[in-house]
Amino acid sequence: MKRPLARVSMRFTELTMQNNSVAKLLSEPVNVINVGLEGFAAELKQQDVAVTHVDWSPPAGGDPKIADLLSKLGT
Repeated sequence: MKRPLARVSMRFTELTMQNNSVAKLLSEPVNVINVGLEGFAAELKQQDVAVTHVDWSPPAGGDPKIADLLSKLGT
């Protein structure tokens, strides 16, 4: 199946723009928001990465039945 040259050119331009965006993103310092896994945040800090840790865990310890019951308490 042959694609029209304009479509191929447009797709190439889109990929080039995406690659430039990724290159720009990776050339700047990274700021990370870490949710849940404190060890992951600690590893990043050891590598001098700016990281904000959010202490979070799933409601009811991840038990879907208890989470469903808890969600009904507010209604």
